[in-house]
Amino acid sequence: MFKSIRNEDWTATLFGVILLVLVVFFPDMMKDEKYLYVTVGILAFLGYLFMGGKNLLFLVSFVVVLGLAYLAKYISSIPAIKTTGLEAVFFAVAIGLLIRNTVGLPKWMAPAVKSEYYIKAGLVVLGTSILFKEMMKAGGLGMIQAIIVVFLVWYFSYWVSTRIFKVDKEMSTLLSSAVSICGVSAAIATSGAIKGDPKKLSFVVSLVLIIAIPMMYLLPYAAKWIGLTDQVAGAWLGGTIDTTAAVVASGAFIGPEAEKYSVIIKSAQNVLLGVAAFAISIYWSYKGQNDEIRPSGAVLWERFPKFVLGFILSSLIFSFAFEPEVAKSLSRVANKGAREILFSIAFICIGLETDFRYIFKKENSKFIWTFLTAQTFNIILTLIVAYLLFRGI
Repeated sequence: MFKSIRNEDWTATLFGVILLVLVVFFPDMMKDEKYLYVTVGILAFLGYLFMGGKNLLFLVSFVVVLGLAYLAKYISSIPAIKTTGLEAVFFAVAIGLLIRNTVGLPKWMAPAVKSEYYIKAGLVVLGTSILFKEMMKAGGLGMIQAIIVVFLVWYFSYWVSTRIFKVDKEMSTLLSSAVSICGVSAAIATSGAIKGDPKKLSFVVSLVLIIAIPMMYLLPYAAKWIGLTDQVAGAWLGGTIDTTAAVVASGAFIGPEAEKYSVIIKSAQNVLLGVAAFAISIYWSYKGQNDEIRPSGAVLWERFPKFVLGFILSSLIFSFAFEPEVAKSLSRVANKGAREILFSIAFICIGLETDFRYIFKKENSKFIWTFLTAQTFNIILTLIVAYLLFRGI
């Protein structure tokens, strides 16, 4: 009976849903860090067994991976480092890469190193933060800018990637989503939607994080040099910088008004994440890996990533089943706790799965140039759109 759902896709979705049920009914316990770590560990192990796993070293491996994720979180919380805007995910990837590319991945650690498993569960939890009611708070102008920028930048990036640099469709889709929507989260969601290669996802995430840091410092100075108003500057920063922490930090460099508008625009783009992931998953499921094959409904359902359903379901429930303040409070518990832990674990695993030498191979230069070209277009286009929409405010 359960054979058809005893796969990673369904299991990760159920994993995320159970965490949300616990958040709704036991929010105070889910705020307790120790309880949360134990709960995530137990659910991860039960899911592993449900998928047919039999290696009891999973528990030992998971504890070590969890410890590394905690280390990444601790490093990012150090005051001197916190001011740089570097998130825990950055250190999680770095720690994983360091281990993989020095001592290698020990066999006893392999059972729990499953990046896609944790990412998909985390994305179900992330859906709680994409509230339809919050869409209105992003403002009409913010949504107009987000739609224009996301659509044009995604299309331009995909065109440059496939036509100019001859990048494969999978990597082109990952790069385009990352640069146009909301960076790391968009890359994760897109990879899950198209069942992408974890190594390609790791490369794109690393690229996003590396490029976001100098942008966080340089764009505020450029905004002041150009003479932009705080509103226009904030809208520009929110639409171009690819990580939320870097957006907030860069806006704060200019002032509270710029920070507010940067968050508004970033929120508007985050809202579009669910729509984009759904559209990409439908297209990819239908096309598959062979454009000549037009699969039946059954094949389409088999290919369709089930975590997208969990993502949409959690968004709908938190948007309409609770009062706005209650939904926001519960979403904060879910994302600051469970989602943050799952993503940190996932990125430790991505680092552990990735040979660092792969990222800097000569053949990867076309991916880097694609991203830089698309990001340059993004910076110019978003500046124009932000100026036209927000100059009178």
